Amino acid sequence: MAEEEDFSSLPLTDRWIHKVWKVRKQAYEEAAQLFEKTPDEYDPVFRPFIQDPSLWKSAAADSNVAAQQDGLAALCAFLKFGGRDGALRARQHAVTPIVEKCLSSTRAATKASALEALLLFIEVDVPGPVIEEIIPVLSNKVPKVVAAALAALTQIFHNYGCKIADPKPVLKILPKVFGHADKNVRAEATNLTVEFYRWLRDAMKPMFWNDLKPTQQTDLEAQFEKVKAEGPPKQERLLKSQQAAKERAPAGGADEEYDDGGGQEEEPAEVDAFDLAEPQDVISKVPKSFFDNLSSSKWKERKEALEALYAVVNVPRIKDADFGETNRCLAKCMKDANIAVVTQAAQCIELLAKGLRRGYAKYRSTVMQPIMERLKEKKQVVSDALSAALDAVFLSTDLTECLEDITTFLAHKNPQVKEGTMKFLVRCLRTTRDVPSKQEIASMVESAKKLLSEGSEALRSGGAEILGTIMKIIGERAMNPHLEGLDDIRKTKIKEFYETAEVKAKEKPKPPPPAARAPPGGPKKVMGKKAAAGVKKPAPATAPPPESAPAPAAAPTPRPGPGSKLGMPKPGGLKAPQKRTLGGPGAASPRRPAPAPSPPPMEEELPASPPPAKPAPRLGLGRGGLAARSLAKPAAPSVPAAPPSPTPTSGISSIERAELEELRMANERLLKSLDEARHERSKLTSEIQELKNQNASLIEDHTRDVLSIKAKETQLVRARSDADAAEQTNDRLRRELDRLKRALSKAEALSAAGGPGSPGSPHGLGFRTMSPTHDDIYRDAPHRMSMASSLSEEKENGEGMPHPRSKLSPELRYTGSNASSGRGSPARGFRRDVSMEEKEPRGADMGASGYGGGYSDRAGSRTGSRSGGRDTPTGNTTTATSGMESWKRAAEVTSQLKARIEQMKAKQASRPQ
Repeated sequence: MAEEEDFSSLPLTDRWIHKVWKVRKQAYEEAAQLFEKTPDEYDPVFRPFIQDPSLWKSAAADSNVAAQQDGLAALCAFLKFGGRDGALRARQHAVTPIVEKCLSSTRAATKASALEALLLFIEVDVPGPVIEEIIPVLSNKVPKVVAAALAALTQIFHNYGCKIADPKPVLKILPKVFGHADKNVRAEATNLTVEFYRWLRDAMKPMFWNDLKPTQQTDLEAQFEKVKAEGPPKQERLLKSQQAAKERAPAGGADEEYDDGGGQEEEPAEVDAFDLAEPQDVISKVPKSFFDNLSSSKWKERKEALEALYAVVNVPRIKDADFGETNRCLAKCMKDANIAVVTQAAQCIELLAKGLRRGYAKYRSTVMQPIMERLKEKKQVVSDALSAALDAVFLSTDLTECLEDITTFLAHKNPQVKEGTMKFLVRCLRTTRDVPSKQEIASMVESAKKLLSEGSEALRSGGAEILGTIMKIIGERAMNPHLEGLDDIRKTKIKEFYETAEVKAKEKPKPPPPAARAPPGGPKKVMGKKAAAGVKKPAPATAPPPESAPAPAAAPTPRPGPGSKLGMPKPGGLKAPQKRTLGGPGAASPRRPAPAPSPPPMEEELPASPPPAKPAPRLGLGRGGLAARSLAKPAAPSVPAAPPSPTPTSGISSIERAELEELRMANERLLKSLDEARHERSKLTSEIQELKNQNASLIEDHTRDVLSIKAKETQLVRARSDADAAEQTNDRLRRELDRLKRALSKAEALSAAGGPGSPGSPHGLGFRTMSPTHDDIYRDAPHRMSMASSLSEEKENGEGMPHPRSKLSPELRYTGSNASSGRGSPARGFRRDVSMEEKEPRGADMGASGYGGGYSDRAGSRTGSRSGGRDTPTGNTTTATSGMESWKRAAEVTSQLKARIEQMKAKQASRPQ
């Protein structure tokens, strides 16, 4: 007992960190009671905990579970009654111990207090810092701590929603917790994902869905089906700032405002993945060969280039960069003859527009017109891709920027383009959230009316749908003037579309002008009385009362009474007659002639009356200055009646007129500046168009240059192939020349073996004289090569000769080849002579050589079959003479062939390697 008394005498902060847990527990309980009894957040009891926020770390991480429970209760009381500053100081010290030590406690009360403390930390400020403190705990080695942290995140998003609490940091770590080894952690991750689906629907899937296992995806889809049957989620707890706004709102409007907020919360099913995703740099991932392949003459290469670009830009959000050249190429692809290329290009434009959003607005003018021009395509796949691309481009801009192109293509000569543009305009009107201006509405109505008279039913129905959608936006009353002149059938059709149209932009009723609100009721009454007085037109009679106007102007105290304004004459007891003048105008006429003789004094006082009237308009133009001047002006011009009539009808003073003139001048200046701006805009537009044309011409020149370069390369390849073929021909001719030389050497050896004196020898017949030398054969080689090369070319070209043997050399036939020479060849004459000399003892002398025997047999058979007259000596002499001439011709051919070979060698040596 003595120890307890000593402990109670210690200060609260000392007992807070005492080593005895009971002392700490009593300190926690006492602090909670003190916090609840404080009158406001500035009570001195909070000061020690604000100055030393680490006290809450020791309380949350208390080693004793009973003391820890009371410490968390004290923290909750502190957050409720201690104010925002103390909570912000304590947050960085207390959140991590709460998540690590308290959320996984075995005591239900401790877990509930810990979760309540986290929610109070968020309620005081914002959820972001608390979530940032919880996310690192998800990497804890203890599974139950991770599971408890996931459960806390689930409760945070369940109470405050994904509109207040940013889900992106948590969505990124979901694949990691889904891969945890502990099943309780995976179960809590599933609960958190289902909670996200309640708020975000399918927009969250691009963040993590592909990183999950197929079985996990299947289980989650089953859980999502249950959530779809539920109603839209609502925020269950409000932040302090929201509570203050709700209290400041009017009694009737507070609930409406909160309901509106809830109504806005009902739309998370339409949350876009663009808001959740991080921007990705895709311009650096575009293949370097993209532009070269896109300009290829083969449609498959162009399509493959676009498919590669599609894979790169297929991300939820794209980091802004310079995509000008890419969009110009995609716009050029809209004119491609292959519809597969057009479809793929439209899909790339759609992804770029969705990934950049507002950043794509600067490329709208580049791609929109080519896309709309291609709407003439009748295939549904292509038209769907083009329509999706147009819708994505429109989401990056607004109706004002797109309307000029839309109205232009609504008057296109192609009905298919008209229909596609009409459908696009209807989708724009349904999607836009901004109400079009009157000029834009007039332009759209005019174009839609022209569609009503088209020959196609689809176009007529589309024009009626445009008008019905516009009527849904601006209202039926505002649309009626635009429908004048239409027959009842068309109006009925428009009304049907008006009833079924669904739009996001609706004309709001204009609030009353602020000028009507500012003056409270006094000025309105005074202006009303003046107007009434002016309508009655008693101007000449009402001039006398301003005689006493200088006195009230100097002392404006009697102005508050409405009767004093009309009862300004000298005696103060004239208030009753003033009321009579208000009640009946007939009572005012007897009083008007009485002060009639006093116009001169009033004229004398008129110069003095304006100075006091000048300060009066600052306090209220309608009370002092207008009342005095409206009464004084009719009296000044007594003879002409024209001046008094306009002043009472206008009811404004000269100062107001001056202000009106200034406003008119300002309006004229604004109109002039607007015209100048329009002129400047048109000039800039024309310059932009010129630059576009120049760019297009440069692109065409570049394309032509590329094609010419490729053509030159093709020619070079062909020339190289021709050179190779020539080299092969040269080698073949060399081999043929060698073969001819060998044949000649054999023939000379044969002639030498026959003997010079024998009758059957070639020498006896003058063969030595007829036979050409090696040099002659070599000179005649080019001619033979040319004949052989022409034969090979004819074979390659398919031009076969009926008798190809006639082009071969005579030596080939002499050596026993199938390709024999002609009749006039010297070899043939030699064979005939030999056969004639050795007709009886055939092959006796030539039997030693197989070549001679074979040759003589063939020659004898041929000569015997032709004519018997050739066996005579006269025939032999003629044959010898013709053989000599043939050998001369062969020598000439050989010399030509040799020269041709030398020329080809020289060309080959001079050719660069």
